[in-house]
Amino acid sequence: MTAVPVLIGMRPPVVETEADAATGAPLVDTHGRVHRDLRISLTDRCSLRCTYCMPEQGNEWLAKTSILTLDEIERVARVAAADGITTFRLTGGEPLLRQDIVEVVRRLARITGPDGTPVELAMTTNGIRLPELLPGLVEAGLGRLNISLDTLRRDRFRELTRRDRLDDVLDGIAAAAASGLRPLKLNAVAMRDVNDDELVDLVEFAIAHDAQMRFIEQMPLDAGHTWDRSRMVTRDEILDTLARRWTLTPVPGRGGAPAERWMLDGGPHTVGVIASVTAPFCGDCDRLRLTADGQLRNCLFSTTEYDLLPILRASPVAGPAPVAEPVEASPSRLDEGIDRMLRSCVRGKLPGHAINDPSFLQPARGMNAIGG
Repeated sequence: MTAVPVLIGMRPPVVETEADAATGAPLVDTHGRVHRDLRISLTDRCSLRCTYCMPEQGNEWLAKTSILTLDEIERVARVAAADGITTFRLTGGEPLLRQDIVEVVRRLARITGPDGTPVELAMTTNGIRLPELLPGLVEAGLGRLNISLDTLRRDRFRELTRRDRLDDVLDGIAAAAASGLRPLKLNAVAMRDVNDDELVDLVEFAIAHDAQMRFIEQMPLDAGHTWDRSRMVTRDEILDTLARRWTLTPVPGRGGAPAERWMLDGGPHTVGVIASVTAPFCGDCDRLRLTADGQLRNCLFSTTEYDLLPILRASPVAGPAPVAEPVEASPSRLDEGIDRMLRSCVRGKLPGHAINDPSFLQPARGMNAIGG
């Protein structure tokens, strides 16, 4: 079975057709990009309400019945790894709000690729629950952490996130720094007249915690659709500010990574910039996304999704009389369906996100429902 893309909010029909490639072949799109990274959103809920991501009130949460179970996440991940995905990144919302988060990590960390190499397992988090959960996550197999930190000032943090939780985030960063997980990355969305006067302070804070600071251009992914290009601090502005404090030397070999990196005063510390708006890196993008409710997305800004739920939760097929109990679809049949949906999603990937095109349409979902 396979499927066609569908406008967000609609379910695609499932159509019987021949597969374009055998299960286990690399996931290559029509522009030659080989996909190796799957971002897995575990929930759309979050303990913060960042202004560039979610409204403070009135959020329409995903139905609990639509959220993928641990078994469903693992099944999709195993098929993806067989098809050449080498990195899983757990996102949200806030992934640490998921009650079974340690077991999610444990299950995914055991997955290996076709050659027996274990997958890399990373997580993006606001850090609030890290002090209590990190020992279990490390033991379960978590390999890397990205932690969001937009400001070091308590008043700004409270205004940006609508929650007074800066101390909790800082405690989480301290726990991550002490854990030995490396590289440790701190992410900040750069915003004009909000935190653009803290860029140097944030880098120095990251250096003190043996972490890499990464600045992200603000993108049109807020649930309220209030993004204003004029409020965005550009890549060049970020670099100009940092260059007044450090000598910046480009780090070669970016590959498909979203961040460009620069050494600070010759190293060893570095800073990164993710410039999705002013310097798109779509030509080297190797990422797919799985939302918490089972939708595959081939671009952060996509207006189409590929629905895995009908495959993962296929209605039992009744057996011939006099069998009383229904017969579940076979595991191999389910894996084949997941594989073909992954390939349909990859085939439908466009050359770029077209943010700078007049025809660009912001995705209907906010960032919290897409997954970072």
